[in-house]
Amino acid sequence: MKRVHEYTAFFETNERGGYTVTVPALPGLVTEGKDLDNARDMAKDAIRCYVEGLEKAKQPMPVQREIPQVLPARVGDFRSRFGRR
Repeated sequence: MKRVHEYTAFFETNERGGYTVTVPALPGLVTEGKDLDNARDMAKDAIRCYVEGLEKAKQPMPVQREIPQVLPARVGDFRSRFGRR
């Protein structure tokens, strides 16, 4: 049975109207899609290729240690939180 790998992917709109996808746990993995569905498909394929490459090279498989969080920040919050005035 093949092992299942699961990673968090970030989908950001880009200047061409599509989406750029990055996966923080897989350094250097970046792909794009013309719309969200296409970007998802491209991300799955890119992750699969990345993992297969690591397996062929007998390299350790990256493990996502924590789930990334997206938190809103306002400039006022940033300055007061980090001691800048």
